[in-house]
Amino acid sequence: MNLVKQLGQFPDDKRKDYFSTLSNYANGKFQNILTTPPLLEGESMTKALFHSLCKVENTSPRTELPFVVTDLKNIASEENVLIWFGHSSYFMQIDGKKFLVDPVFSGNASPMPGSIKAFQGADYYKPEHIPEIDFLLISHDHWDHLDYKTVQALKDKVTTVICGLGTGQHFEYWGWEPEKIIEKNWWDSIDIADGFKITLTPARHFSGRLLNRNISLWTSFVLKTPTKNLFLGGDSGYGNHFTEIGDKYGPFDLAVMECGQYNEKWPYIHTLPDQLIGEIQELKAKNFIPVHHSKFKLAQHAWFEPVELAAKNAEENQQPITLPLMGEKVDLNQLGKTTWKKWWEDYK
Repeated sequence: MNLVKQLGQFPDDKRKDYFSTLSNYANGKFQNILTTPPLLEGESMTKALFHSLCKVENTSPRTELPFVVTDLKNIASEENVLIWFGHSSYFMQIDGKKFLVDPVFSGNASPMPGSIKAFQGADYYKPEHIPEIDFLLISHDHWDHLDYKTVQALKDKVTTVICGLGTGQHFEYWGWEPEKIIEKNWWDSIDIADGFKITLTPARHFSGRLLNRNISLWTSFVLKTPTKNLFLGGDSGYGNHFTEIGDKYGPFDLAVMECGQYNEKWPYIHTLPDQLIGEIQELKAKNFIPVHHSKFKLAQHAWFEPVELAAKNAEENQQPITLPLMGEKVDLNQLGKTTWKKWWEDYK
């Protein structure tokens, strides 16, 4: 596989000229709303890398993780469902439209062969299992969210790509037709079908596929359909944007929330466990599903810790939570009415 091709492409001059007119772009890079250092003050990348080499128990499962085999191509047209594939990849069928978010089906969250491999059981689903997709949503261009091998295998199945500014350049470089790509800024809304609207909303994170950071935009999404109102969170540290999104677009029937790959050494770019419920409350979300866990080892915590703490904190705060197995159908018409098993407890 050609690594240079996988890297994608910097935004062209036309894009950069437009970006330079925007309030969240300065000095050739997109900017977070709040000052967002990549590491905690006083930490260095050298110290963080050294820490990552330290032995931590249970960062990877000892056995194959459980999953459910769902025939995605034969879901009844009237069903409103979400199916999570591990980490931040999931499929949704809502009011007759099919969405796919941040699919990574290549078995790796890195361009280097054999590195950051998916856990056993977390890699059943492949591009060939995916049906025709109306809308492919990409939150940002990190390897664990924008996977070259996966999107190229899905190219002929996808009608429209929706992403943040600059990310569309990668798709064009990879041979996608520009007419299939919609790239927007935070707070931009798109009427994508009758009764369907997507709004790009802020996240507190960063972008980049190797050494050049923040030349494209990272984002979350608000998806309004004829019957549902959903918040689709990309990677994000805690910030005041959750309150603003909740005030403008809430309440939400469901929020899909990052809860893993955190570390106190980088507290601004990923949500820490004790911040998650506050984000849900600020969003005014009635229910949430924690994602960004149980597929790849990207941080020094036990593989099950993010979902375990999310469930514990939700229970203590009487916050409804959705906890499917990978591949298991979540009935979006029955949110809060399903009893979910703490499936990870049998695999710790």
